[in-house]
Formats: sequence, C-alpha cells, structure tokens
Amino acid sequence: MNVRALFFLLVGVGNAYAQGFAGLGTDAEGFAMPEQGRQFQFPQDHGPHPDYRIEWWYVTANLTGPDGADYGLQWTLFRTALAPGEAEGWESPQVWFGHAAVTSATTHLATERFARGGTGQAGVEAQPFTAWIDDWRMAGDSFDRLELKATGPDFAYDIAMEARGPLVLHGDEGYSVKSAKGQASHYYSQPFFAVEGTLSLPDGDVPVSGTAWVDREWSSQPLAEDQAGWDWFSLSFDTGEKLMGFRLRDAAGGAFTSATWIAADGDPTPYADGKLVATPVQTSRVAGRDLPTQWRLVLAERGLDVTVGALNDQAWMDLGIPYWEGPVRVSGTHQGRGYLEMTGYAED
Repeated sequence: MNVRALFFLLVGVGNAYAQGFAGLGTDAEGFAMPEQGRQFQFPQDHGPHPDYRIEWWYVTANLTGPDGADYGLQWTLFRTALAPGEAEGWESPQVWFGHAAVTSATTHLATERFARGGTGQAGVEAQPFTAWIDDWRMAGDSFDRLELKATGPDFAYDIAMEARGPLVLHGDEGYSVKSAKGQASHYYSQPFFAVEGTLSLPDGDVPVSGTAWVDREWSSQPLAEDQAGWDWFSLSFDTGEKLMGFRLRDAAGGAFTSATWIAADGDPTPYADGKLVATPVQTSRVAGRDLPTQWRLVLAERGLDVTVGALNDQAWMDLGIPYWEGPVRVSGTHQGRGYLEMTGYAED
C-alpha cells in the first residue's frame, strides 16, 4: 500500500507480532508523524524521509510475452529506522531491505537483499531519481522515466518504464487513514507507467511489455494495536480507470477499508471506510495456510462488482518475513488486471 509492507518494521527493531502486526501498532515516540494538510513537494518527496520510522518504493507490473503469456514483476525497496534521522557510516540508524520477484501462471521466483544505511550500499536520491540496494536499481533523469533492474539466483530483469499519466494522491490529498483510531500515512502512487524490457528466466530471456504501478508511502505508526494484517489491491481496468483499495483486518474479525478510484485522466476520488466491500470467494492451500486467492470487490458508488483472481495462487514470498503477493485478473462489470498483496495469515 499499497498499505503495504508496513510489517518490515519488525526487522531490526525487535518488536513482536503480539504488539500489533510487526510492531506497527506500537508507540513511535521521537519519530515524525503524518500530518493532515501537509503539501507534497516534488521531486523532494520522491526521496527518503528519515525522520519517519518506515518507508518504501514499491513497483508491481503486469507484463505479457510475445506468445501471449502473462507475467508479474515486483521490485521493492524498504527503509526502516531504529531512531529518527541520518548519520554517517555505521552510526546511521537506517536499515534497508529489497525484495524482487517474477511470477507466471506456473512459477513464482523471489529473492531479497539487506543493507545498513550510511555505508552507500543502499539508498535513495530524489533528483535525478535513484533508488538502489547492491546492484538492484530504479533510476532515471526524472521520476517519469525510469530503468528498473534486479538480479537473483534464478532470474533477473531489465525494464524501462515511462509514465503516461499524473501522480495520484490517496486519501485526503495524500493523507491516508488506516484505522478508526486515526493512524495514517503519507501515500501517493504513479499508476500510469508503460513498460518494456526483458525477463531473464531459467528457460531463457523473454521480451515483455505491459504496465507498472509505483507506490510511495511513509509513516511511523500506521496501524492500530489490534490490526493484524491486510489485503491490498491495485487494479487497472480496460477502460483506463484504476482502483487502489485495502482491507486492514483486526483481531476481532472486523476490517477497516479505504479506496481510491482513479479516472483515466488521473483524477482521484477517495472512498472512506466501508465503501469498498472486499469478500473472499475462494481459498487456496499455500505454505501451510488457507489464503483467499479469489475475491469479490464491490464499490457501489462506481457500479463496480468484480471478481479478482490470482494468476498463480502459489505466489508466496518465502523470504525473511513471508507474505503473498502476485498478479491478478479482473472480470465482471469491469475487465482488467492488477496486483494483490496479503499479509498476516497464520499457518494452521
């Protein structure tokens, strides 16, 4: 969020799941907190915000090969902080993580990287935009034209992305509320990237084209203490319209929802808690747990009633902190494709 990947605060800070999912409901004393009414400034806000506890640069892409086969791609750089601010060398309190994945209808490949801030191994610069960890890189003269690269033990990719629409601010001009208690983040997206490039897979190179969606989000205490996981959707419809929506689940079985309807020209309309209804329809057995890999999404005020189903129901990110993330296909009142992320589902 996506809401999204908020759980990476767990690593390096030592909070337990019992303290709110990955400690994200715990107190963030000393860190900056999101403020309603804050005005975004670009290109500065494409860069890091080290006074906040957590932040990410999150890419998901829906791609097609020359034979018509579908693929999904993920590239994510996460920043978490042990304390606010920045410092030189090993005195830096910033910790960085990278995740990369490629998904097809039959295969899901994923890998990760780790780095400490202050050493040059990982970081982000706003202008010209560069985000990197080791040899993974997302960079360009501006945020509108980017080259994306990652390598792993059994895959790699080299992708060119060009924005064909504006940035989109979620919630109240980028102030995205996450719970009834008022926890929030600063959140914007660039969901209009056109993509071309090459996937390097175990069976050889595959030229691909398609679309990509980049999420940018930062906060310090984005979840309430009783929230335990989320289901996040980014959907692009054949009409050119788009939907970002999430469902944050609490320990009592309830959920807090939020959505942004994005017109084909990029004009956003936010929808508060309860307007988007996301209902699991079908589950799959994945990594020792039952996960809802098919959903019904209804946004009545937009006449939306769709089924969202996984391209590959086994798109499990078996990494330091595991979760499900993969491409989806959309049918019903609207046709399209997108991405789904699910966290906080326990083994049984």
